[in-house]
Amino acid sequence: MMGRQTAAFLLRGYAMSQAVIQLPQVGESVTEGIIGKWLKKPGDAVLKYEPLVEVVTDKVTMEVPSPYAGRITALLVVEGDTVPMGGAIAEMETAEPVAPSRQAREEATPESPVAQRPPAVPAIGRTGVLLKDVRPVGPTGSGEEPPIPAELASALQGASIAAASSVEKAHSLQRYSPVVRKLADERHVDLAKVRGTGLDGRVTKEDVLQYTEARRAPPAPAAPAPARLAGPAPAAFQPGQDEEAVPLTPLRRIIAENMVRSATQIPQAWSYVEADVTPLVARREGAKGEFLRREGVELTYLPFVIKALVECLKEHPMLNSAWGGDKIILKKRINVGIAVAAPQGLVVPVVHDADHLSIAGLAKACRDLTQRAREGALALADVHGGTITVNNTGALGSVLSQPLVNPPQAAIVTTEAIMKRPMVVPGDAIAVRSVMNLCISFDHRILDGAEAGAFMLALKRRVEAIGPETLLY
Repeated sequence: MMGRQTAAFLLRGYAMSQAVIQLPQVGESVTEGIIGKWLKKPGDAVLKYEPLVEVVTDKVTMEVPSPYAGRITALLVVEGDTVPMGGAIAEMETAEPVAPSRQAREEATPESPVAQRPPAVPAIGRTGVLLKDVRPVGPTGSGEEPPIPAELASALQGASIAAASSVEKAHSLQRYSPVVRKLADERHVDLAKVRGTGLDGRVTKEDVLQYTEARRAPPAPAAPAPARLAGPAPAAFQPGQDEEAVPLTPLRRIIAENMVRSATQIPQAWSYVEADVTPLVARREGAKGEFLRREGVELTYLPFVIKALVECLKEHPMLNSAWGGDKIILKKRINVGIAVAAPQGLVVPVVHDADHLSIAGLAKACRDLTQRAREGALALADVHGGTITVNNTGALGSVLSQPLVNPPQAAIVTTEAIMKRPMVVPGDAIAVRSVMNLCISFDHRILDGAEAGAFMLALKRRVEAIGPETLLY
């Protein structure tokens, strides 16, 4: 109580209100994020747009800024929790005008002042929720609100951390993370009966799973089980003396989940074609030295293939589409994702409007995205909006690969290593040629083999047509 009185004295003269901070919506393809690292703790004073938390998504690691200036009073999720976009992650006190959040209205009780707020905005359609009441975060949504007074900022900096800790404990008694609530609903668990082991006694996902396992009674066998099946259920895998358990990073966990979703939810088919790229090799060899001196960027084979691919997409637009549940969504823009093996894991930055770029422009765009991906310097805009993915597996020495489709896209294409092979050339002669395999995996719900095959034949013809007269600019 002394902490609350001290804080009230420091903030006297300012009308303080409680704000719920939500994980901001960052695009329709990003549906959830993992809380990587909290940058603030209960009791900390924060300025508007100051980073609060690092969030790992399947696209990029981002910092979530504070939508208000004020003081953190509660963290509603802990590091490692998976939170849906729009889910509540923290609470704070602020003197700025606060728009009521959708989740705060849904969770309000009759005794709470929040319960007197207007009813929640209903869900619109089947692809998401229109969140008209969610305050934008970041400079683009700041509006024209006046900055917090300097004396208030000073008061916030000196506020008691003990007061915020008591507020956090009070909220921990009645608030659970979205992931915990969802899991409890699915398993019919009364969260009031679950002992929390998280921050300040908060119930975690693991607590719910352990509670579920503990209350589960072993099923009665219909008949005596064979002796070889008797005994306790196998325990979780434990590494041996000559083994080491490597914990999953948030990004590796997301990659694993996405790959499982791709392999189990998408009926995928695969095909490949051989392309005689002997003229392409000669064109690149003749131009790479001057291109490096002029542009400061190495000229690889990838921009040549991407240029051919985007031209083929104009002829075969179904390849540039996405699965929409009860519909196929044709994409008007051609945004090519390029898979990059970064130190922290696989990332797919996007060359937006790739059909508007020359081969030289594609080379520079690919180099820029690849370098920033490996440095961990990609922005969210760099990984958003891809309509098809290209993976240069040939750079790793691969000559044939069967990639997994990057949902919800329709297809992924790989470019394999260029190998010298004997081939039959016009006149029925045998010659040594440079050959590249082009592979495709595609969503069979969207495309049939005939459509995918026609696209790959068109890509083969365009790649084989690259030669001395092909313009780089």
